[in-house]
Amino acid sequence: MPLRTAEEYVQSLRDGRRLFFRGERVADITTHPKLSKAVRHAALDFHLAEDPATRELAVVQRDGQTYSRYYALPRDAEDLRLRSRLIEQSTRAGKTLVVLVKEIGSDALFALHLVAHALDQQHGTDYLARVRRFYEHCRDHDLALAVAQTDVKGDRSLGPSEQAHPDYYVRIIEERPDGIVVRGAKCHTSVSANANELIVLPTRAMGERDRVYAVSFAVPLNAEGLTLVVSPHGTSDKNAFEHPLSAERKMLETTTIFDDVFVPRERVFLQGEWEFAGPLALTFVEFHRFTAISYKLPLVDALVGAAALLAEYNGIERAGHVRDKLTWLIAYAETLRGLTEAAAGRYTVKPPGLAVPDPLLVNMAKWHFASHYHEAVERVQDIAGGLTVTGPALEDLQHPELGPKLRHLYGGKAGVDGEARLRAMNLVADLTASDYGGYQEVLAVHAEGSIEAEKLAILRSYNHAAAKAYARWLAGIGEGGR
Repeated sequence: MPLRTAEEYVQSLRDGRRLFFRGERVADITTHPKLSKAVRHAALDFHLAEDPATRELAVVQRDGQTYSRYYALPRDAEDLRLRSRLIEQSTRAGKTLVVLVKEIGSDALFALHLVAHALDQQHGTDYLARVRRFYEHCRDHDLALAVAQTDVKGDRSLGPSEQAHPDYYVRIIEERPDGIVVRGAKCHTSVSANANELIVLPTRAMGERDRVYAVSFAVPLNAEGLTLVVSPHGTSDKNAFEHPLSAERKMLETTTIFDDVFVPRERVFLQGEWEFAGPLALTFVEFHRFTAISYKLPLVDALVGAAALLAEYNGIERAGHVRDKLTWLIAYAETLRGLTEAAAGRYTVKPPGLAVPDPLLVNMAKWHFASHYHEAVERVQDIAGGLTVTGPALEDLQHPELGPKLRHLYGGKAGVDGEARLRAMNLVADLTASDYGGYQEVLAVHAEGSIEAEKLAILRSYNHAAAKAYARWLAGIGEGGR
């Protein structure tokens, strides 16, 4: 099948899905006054494939087929680099907000290929064949995908089977010859409100008594028994003057409830093999963190650019402390870019033949971004000044009497118009001091795994044996400490 147009993607969302927003059923997300901006934002991934300027990056031709590069199974460093560049390009087009309707789902498909292969080798199952058929279905129909991984969890100190409420984790409540029935809930489910298919993954390692919770599958978003409750965060009315990034851009998150949802056998990718729950969760995260560090690049570039622009507009670009802050911001951004590129270059190929970016460098990049993001925000706000949160409104600038006065009063360095300076201030406000800025700050800490999880991954991925052997050789110590 040919690649879908953006309009075909939009039309595909009118499928009767059970979607709620602020306690009311949403009949059609594509026309909803608050939620439709997320649909328009997600359509960017389809526009990039249509645009002659970006089509070569967004589309691949392999084995006589043409399809989205997001669905290209990575074979080498070049595939990983081009995927990263496409993610960066789409996020740049989205004004620092990742699009994600193909990015996250293909991350999950890559992970499922690797884990299904290992599962089949150990148990003699046919999971890889199922994964491949579902992958081809998504690729050939150019579908938008969401991933539900994080369970609502309840008491975090207890495992799934120890919870007071059994539905804190998604579980199998019935096994049939033709499939399974599942119940429970997931949270933080990005783009599910405007995707076509939902891939469900386990969120953690599990023990044998958690067998019914060791489950992975895929369902369409209009599956019977599936309910999506959209988070209201960031859905207030905005104008493009005061919110240049978020006025027309939104990514929706849902609480995803499974009320006895039937999943056909062909769409089940893990069914009780508890020892593979942890590896599947981890394998997905390692791919998804590579996506994350790729889509963070336009965000850190925006921080550098906004700080540099306002340093100029405020007439302080030559001040020593400002130059120091700009140097820090540049180093912060370019270290992230360098680690991202290096992670693609230092890849390994794992059965059944997928290239995997280096997990040590991926996690170093994600940890570098996340652990320093709030410091970056502080430096940008310091350079910009308090006007980011005290400036006049759009209506004031449009007032026939007040507008000209305000443009005059808020002029900056010679030649800088007051409105231009206010627009730059509002860019910083939207980046760092709005609900969108707060959303990005929380994502920096928690999205794609916590900072502590990244630190553990770095520790786990490093070659400790080689480092200690080198230290022993330098010290003249033999094996066993002798």
